[in-house]
Amino acid sequence: MLQTIATLGHALGFSLAAGVNLYATVAILGLVSRFGWVDLPPQFAVFDSDLVIAGALLLYAVEFVADKIPWVDSAWDTVHTVIRPLGGAFLAVTSLGEVSTGAEAIMALVGGTVAAGAHFTKASTRAAVNTSPEPVSNWVLSLAEDGFVLGLGVLTLTFPMVAFFVAAVLVVLMLCFLGWISRAAWRRFGRRRGAQPA
Repeated sequence: MLQTIATLGHALGFSLAAGVNLYATVAILGLVSRFGWVDLPPQFAVFDSDLVIAGALLLYAVEFVADKIPWVDSAWDTVHTVIRPLGGAFLAVTSLGEVSTGAEAIMALVGGTVAAGAHFTKASTRAAVNTSPEPVSNWVLSLAEDGFVLGLGVLTLTFPMVAFFVAAVLVVLMLCFLGWISRAAWRRFGRRRGAQPA
């Protein structure tokens, strides 16, 4: 039972982090696997590759800059609407190790959904912040996201069972936030339609 929770902690924690910043998450896994900072399950050795680590660090550097520029960050998020959920699904499946095809499919669906939720929460928050004329709030939010991914990654690596419960709470909060955003958008859309001349 404890091992199952730990495995789910890895899957949910990394998927959630990937939805915010996929490249930072992969870079963390690659570097930890390479230097042995934490004892990882053997299936994570797939990230111990020069190509994977270098590619993740390079793309993270690009995202680090893009995330600090208003509206460029939203364009970057749009490009990653498919990439981040797919990355989250892959990370979730990798967390399982050797399991049945059915279990892999279920975990891919869960990981992709969690990553997609995190992505849309990030993208909608960024779009709202971008309406502010000053760039400071954008920088602060971007750095906070980087800190979140690093913190969640470290927690998931070192205390996966704790990460499971933290990720579960964050998913619930994320659903509430997305629900609030959706209702606000529908109310605004309704007011605009009502204001149109007959």
